[in-house]
Amino acid sequence: MKLYKSRYFMNRLIAHAFAILLASTALCGCSSTQQAIEKIRNIDIPTPIAPYKVEIVQGNFVSSEQVAALRTGMTKAQVRNILGTALLTDLFHTDRWDYVFTIAREGKSGGTRRLTVYFKDDVMDRFEGDVMPSESEFVQSISSGRKIEKAPPLQATDKQLADFAAKENPKPKASTPVAPVPTSSDAAYPPLESK
Repeated sequence: MKLYKSRYFMNRLIAHAFAILLASTALCGCSSTQQAIEKIRNIDIPTPIAPYKVEIVQGNFVSSEQVAALRTGMTKAQVRNILGTALLTDLFHTDRWDYVFTIAREGKSGGTRRLTVYFKDDVMDRFEGDVMPSESEFVQSISSGRKIEKAPPLQATDKQLADFAAKENPKPKASTPVAPVPTSSDAAYPPLESK
């Protein structure tokens, strides 16, 4: 009987020692595994097979054109129409909106750009922040080395508007006869209910 109990405790002791050894080995291996993964990620091997690195874009992009449209005395709704909804609003400081934009791609840090708009009596008082890029500069910065031509103007010319109006409202041809529209006295409708 004592032999059975001693083997049981001995087997249990060995199992616990093995579990502790396995756990400590795994924990020690975590740092070396992470280091190996980082080394693999940072290798620049010119092969068609490479790990995909995710582009991380966060926040509200605000262009220099949008900042130029801001005027003191604008209401909160007008500022929201120009800049969009603020990324950060504080319940304790309702007269301050913070616009923050960050972009990180393939090991390159695009940096963080901030713009803070201050209100006084629900009207814009002032704004301050970083120098914002124009829309074309921003497109060039995210183009990944591709050559992008100048963006076309986003406003229609007077000639384009006139051509569009002519296409939408064509003039009726004089030679086409137009059928007369029947009046209520000309049309005979059956009764809706039979009596």
